[in-house]
Amino acid sequence: MKYRNTVEFQVEGDYALFSNPVTRVGGEKCSYHIPTYEALKGILQSVYWKPTLIWVVDAVRVLSPIQTETKGVKPINYNGGNDLAYYTYLKDVKYQVRAHFEWNENRPELEHDRNEHKHHNIAKRMIARGGRRDIFLGARECQGYVVPCEFGEGEGYYDNMQGETGYGFMYHGITYADEAMCEDDKGKMTARFWFPVMRQGIIEFVRPEECCEKRHLKDMDIKPFGEELHNFTGLNEFEGEEGACELDK
Repeated sequence: MKYRNTVEFQVEGDYALFSNPVTRVGGEKCSYHIPTYEALKGILQSVYWKPTLIWVVDAVRVLSPIQTETKGVKPINYNGGNDLAYYTYLKDVKYQVRAHFEWNENRPELEHDRNEHKHHNIAKRMIARGGRRDIFLGARECQGYVVPCEFGEGEGYYDNMQGETGYGFMYHGITYADEAMCEDDKGKMTARFWFPVMRQGIIEFVRPEECCEKRHLKDMDIKPFGEELHNFTGLNEFEGEEGACELDK
């Protein structure tokens, strides 16, 4: 399904590390074979983020063959010095992503900023410029690059794949208190899990509130925004011609 405020882009990089949370605890990280919903949402937030809206990732298309490479690394030991560990990365990755945004109903104080046309056009401009912040493919050391595209264009390695490939029980993402839509998730930090399936190189994501399994990790309050609190509101930069000029620089 394509929404009125849909954005489509291609992201690629030499390496990616979409960590399985189970492998993060022991220090030796191993990547999933496909990107997680949370990692793609993080890329979108690096491209363009506002507390007024929530990015919803609809689908990802895997263009390059899935291949891994294991490296010996020396992560920092919190007690001093370095450890020796093996990280398993995805190599030479390339994806097409389709997503759209929805208003954050947990932010009624930003209701006057809900201008769909404005945010959609800014997001498309930011994609064309490679994003507002650095793009990472799951981990800080995995630099990514974003360019606009039309979802489905070009040739993909798995376009002619017969049947479907299931990836079992997989991490979907984190629902924070300020983006919680289900009543039982409000005021909590929630981990989500699901069972992804790839068909002809395309994985269609379920919505966060539709995930089949979830676990509440801890209680969490919504962070307030406002000028009286002297923190970021994200509104003044778009007010008037001066703000628009600053954005285009």
